[in-house]
Amino acid sequence: MRTIMPADRLHLLVPFALPSAASASTALAGLEYPALAKLVARATLGEQVIGEDFQRTLPHERWVARQFGALGPSATGAQRAPSADDEAPLAPYMLLADGGTPGDASWACVQPVHVRIAHDHLVLIDPASLELADADAATLYTVARPLIEELGVRVEAPTPQRWYLSSEAFGALAGASPLRASGRNIEIWLPHEAHSGQRSRAWMKVQNEVQMAWFEHPVNEAREARGLPAVNSIWFHAQGALRAVTSPFARVRSDAAATRGLALAAKAQVDATPATFGALMNTLDAAGPGATLVELDPFSQAFIQQDWGRWNAAFAQLERDWFAPALAALQTGALAALDLTLCGDTGSVTLSVTRGDLHKFWRRRPFASLFVE
Repeated sequence: MRTIMPADRLHLLVPFALPSAASASTALAGLEYPALAKLVARATLGEQVIGEDFQRTLPHERWVARQFGALGPSATGAQRAPSADDEAPLAPYMLLADGGTPGDASWACVQPVHVRIAHDHLVLIDPASLELADADAATLYTVARPLIEELGVRVEAPTPQRWYLSSEAFGALAGASPLRASGRNIEIWLPHEAHSGQRSRAWMKVQNEVQMAWFEHPVNEAREARGLPAVNSIWFHAQGALRAVTSPFARVRSDAAATRGLALAAKAQVDATPATFGALMNTLDAAGPGATLVELDPFSQAFIQQDWGRWNAAFAQLERDWFAPALAALQTGALAALDLTLCGDTGSVTLSVTRGDLHKFWRRRPFASLFVE
């Protein structure tokens, strides 16, 4: 087996890998994960970030933004509380990843969504559950674009499912990540001026124009005839301007637009997430020295929908395809060091493991100790 130079590291970023303490017994029911359990038990604790319930971005978004310098550096130490500066301005990097040119403008990402009427409030559903075809998304965009531009807002849509809006009228408007707001009353998650907390009339006008244009549109009528929810609104988030970033990773493997965009802006080597640890190692045979970041995201949809059976199955596959072979590679010396950043929906934990750490049998940190109360 080939040997990687000791300086080389693999960092696995895993969104929604940590259920809440209340959900853990259901999520992990019947699940065996000896490889991850050993990695967690023997690891050195790097950073533990305890988030807040009403932060408008997700822990993995803030983590990756900090790593590349799009946010201020994290405080050192075992635990860190969030601050008002922790809302990641990722839209311009997402635009870059989608093939656009952000320039110096401030951009927000806008996605077509479904907002459901509950008993006495409105609820955003997970955009991934819409099953919105690119062709239908493109048709809806064709209807919405002239209405948006008439209001003096610049709009680009390099992909049908994600649009990007730029307007001085939006000012310092702060939105919330769709997965942060999904399944919840949208009232507190709607865009507001970051400093005053006031709603933006400019944004509400854009949103209302689009909603009216899509009401009873043939795309939505056809969707509803198939039992699918209508695409009845748009969601604003991640506003910010591109800033110079640097990468602590020589290579980034991710399917997330924000992570890919940050890596592209930092001139790191970017590719899609490999299916397995073995597939990743095969691609590294000809690679030069340096750390590799891999973002693994099999959990998001199941976590947001509280579908713990599907979450459990994804965890078992991750254990088989990533954690077990990564542990084996550490044991044989094929991998010099492994970092794990495991996230929930408010906080995250970063752990580091070397081959030498695996012999420290007195370290017995249980996986359950990482769960958020």
